[in-house]
Amino acid sequence: MKAALISLGSTSSQWTLEAMKKYFDSVDAIDVRALEVKLGEKEVEILHNNKPLGEYDCIYAKGSFRYAQILRAITATYSSKCYLPIKASAFTLGHNKLLTQLKLQDAGIPMPKTYLTPTTEAAKRLLQNINYPIIMKFPEGSHGKGVMFADSYPGANSILDALTSLNQPFIIQEYVETGGTDIRAFVIGDKVVAAMERKASKEEKRANIHAGGVGEAIELDTHTKKLAIRAAQTLNCDICGVDILQSVKGPVVIELNLSPGLQGITKATKIDLADKIAKFLAKEASKRVKTKQDSVNTKDILMECGIDGEDNVSQEIITNLAIRGKRIVLPEMISFRLFFVRGSVIFRFIWCM
Repeated sequence: MKAALISLGSTSSQWTLEAMKKYFDSVDAIDVRALEVKLGEKEVEILHNNKPLGEYDCIYAKGSFRYAQILRAITATYSSKCYLPIKASAFTLGHNKLLTQLKLQDAGIPMPKTYLTPTTEAAKRLLQNINYPIIMKFPEGSHGKGVMFADSYPGANSILDALTSLNQPFIIQEYVETGGTDIRAFVIGDKVVAAMERKASKEEKRANIHAGGVGEAIELDTHTKKLAIRAAQTLNCDICGVDILQSVKGPVVIELNLSPGLQGITKATKIDLADKIAKFLAKEASKRVKTKQDSVNTKDILMECGIDGEDNVSQEIITNLAIRGKRIVLPEMISFRLFFVRGSVIFRFIWCM
């Protein structure tokens, strides 16, 4: 099998690339910045260094929110050609915190209360009537960047003025007190394969490892695991990091990471996540290859039997059927041939009028 890893070439991606080489016959490392999408012809064409990208059995595409559009275009183009652990729609939804919230809300997945206002004046009125502290954040961003904490109206108002002057969109979210901790659940397929609790550094509200947080392995309860898996499946992600806060009302999802780092959680849990990812990709790609091959073989067998697999024309006979014991006796006008195709029985009715 042939696979491709489309990424920005981070350490986590390099680990995953090396692990994939153990399970695939060949693996191409492709820098997302060297790709382009060509539209306007009969088919969408994906170019890598000005050459067609080619065919693969599996493409694992990942990258920051800055490349969400091209990643969506690439995965949409290859959606019917190979196995993709992250579906095209996820790159639009997962890289925008507001769209993520809307999608998870529809699925009934608990998240902190979030507010979006159309104007600065509306935001000021909202800030005067909500409970503090609060979080103000950009809809797009990663590693905790663009997340601001306000413990009072004057502080929130100052942040609002700065964001307005920069013409930056933002959302307002309730602050969930967890003592500066959060949970990163690493989902692969329908399982949480690793989890860690992250503790923010002193004088810091963000628990992200990139913001100085420290991770420690943790075993999640069944309810929290199911919540993380549901969140990943809602956004059509077979591989992702799900960030969770343990509130007084239970766990709430704060966001999903489509390109989760491996260094921090691997160090904390001692689990080789790169290997687990690679093994899962190979398993899913293999299933898809087998299904595709079975489909081709079945069609070939049908053609050999004189049956056109593309023929959707059917004919109907209305008549009485005689039942003898456990047998159905067909009318004399009809005979049939019986074919076995990979465990399935195919009846071909022959008119004998």
